[in-house]
Amino acid sequence: MSVLIVIPARYASTRYPGKPLVALTGASGQKQTLIERSWRAASAVSGVDRVVVATDDDRIREAAEGFGAEVVMTSESCANGTERCAEAHAALGGGYDIVVNLQGDAPLTPHWFVEGLVQGLKDNPEAEIATPVLRCDGATLNSLLADRKAGRVGGTTAVFGADNQALYFSKEVVPYTGMPYAETDMTPVFHHVGVYAYRPDALVQYPSWPVGPLEQLEGLEQLRFLENGRAVLCAEVEAKGREFWELNNPEDVPKLEAMMAKMGLE
Repeated sequence: MSVLIVIPARYASTRYPGKPLVALTGASGQKQTLIERSWRAASAVSGVDRVVVATDDDRIREAAEGFGAEVVMTSESCANGTERCAEAHAALGGGYDIVVNLQGDAPLTPHWFVEGLVQGLKDNPEAEIATPVLRCDGATLNSLLADRKAGRVGGTTAVFGADNQALYFSKEVVPYTGMPYAETDMTPVFHHVGVYAYRPDALVQYPSWPVGPLEQLEGLEQLRFLENGRAVLCAEVEAKGREFWELNNPEDVPKLEAMMAKMGLE
């Protein structure tokens, strides 16, 4: 099955304008922009036929082409990364069996997260959309709770049933648990990893569906699938010693840099 990875990137982020071009310092002291680190993470995934950056901004295009990425220009009217992926896939002429959306703010995404996600979609022919979830340890859960306490919108959490079909995604920390957890404890909360794998038919239909109240309130694009009765497969992935966080706010820059230093990521 042919696989396309699209990295949607826009300059005019509401919470963090210019985010794709923010430089992150790795363990060796080398600086690379967020979009380059995300592209390198995508390029490390095996079994992928093509990786492209999809943007509507010439500054991002110039930066991406400067480090060797293929760029697809998309319209400013794309409301989110899924719509941008749909437009990019169409601009490339379609024809891919699986389209992966690796969002441009997730440079710490290990290759096996994406490989496991694609395999999950291959193993479940009835599934139209799949996304990875990572069980939170106490340290990650406490970071999520600290963001909410400070009034920041940080990571997203996922709740799913015994069949691994998503029940809900939220920027709040769900499910609620009042128990204290040590940093290394495993918790019942799952961190949603900002990667999606779509079958083309579902991706093509997505932009035609109206934005529902849940998507509007939470600002989470994947809720449009749930609000339109489409099943979303949650594929649990393993950290294997890697830490994961997304760059959502300026305060996340030192957190990501500290993680890269700890893991030896250049």
